[in-house]
Amino acid sequence: MALIIGLTGGIVSGKSTVARMFKDLGAKIVDADKLGHQVILPPGAAWKRIIKIFGKDILQKDQTINREKLGKIVFANQNLLKKLNKITHPEIIKLIKKEISLAKNNSKEEKKILIIDAALIYETKIDRLMDKIIVVYLDEEKQLKRLKKRNNLAEKEALQKIKSQIPLKEKIERADYVIDNDDTLDKTRKQVEKIWEELMSLADSG
Repeated sequence: MALIIGLTGGIVSGKSTVARMFKDLGAKIVDADKLGHQVILPPGAAWKRIIKIFGKDILQKDQTINREKLGKIVFANQNLLKKLNKITHPEIIKLIKKEISLAKNNSKEEKKILIIDAALIYETKIDRLMDKIIVVYLDEEKQLKRLKKRNNLAEKEALQKIKSQIPLKEKIERADYVIDNDDTLDKTRKQVEKIWEELMSLADSG
């Protein structure tokens, strides 16, 4: 039976990089972002509900949702962000629960550790489904700088995105493990390896 680990952090804190490191060590990764892309594909129920609220202007030529366009709309309006989350989060959570159930019920599963890579673990209250939680930390100033550069955003837009999540400090207080991603990749990898050893020991004893 697999150990279920939640991997979270703030936006651009380096969560995906850390997930890749765990994958290299042998973990099975479930990427909530990818599931999020999946649930809004046409002609699904979530896609229809999103179009009903936001109109056809957010569609691309192939009828898929322009996520960048939709993102700009919702991060500028908390009410619309809540409406979007109300549509997508239950669908994503359903898929995550399915993956957890498969991992727990598959006694032949070679992968002893299943990592749910999701930014909104605490926000969506799925932390209760996890055996342990890892938070990837990045200094707030660096976080803002990195987000502005990566998404080509003005400071106001970047701050709106950061503030749409629970503050990193609060996530750290609730976590079982914290990975400080403020330094070099090598230092991050060493922290990942140390946690991996502890998790493997837990999985073997369970």
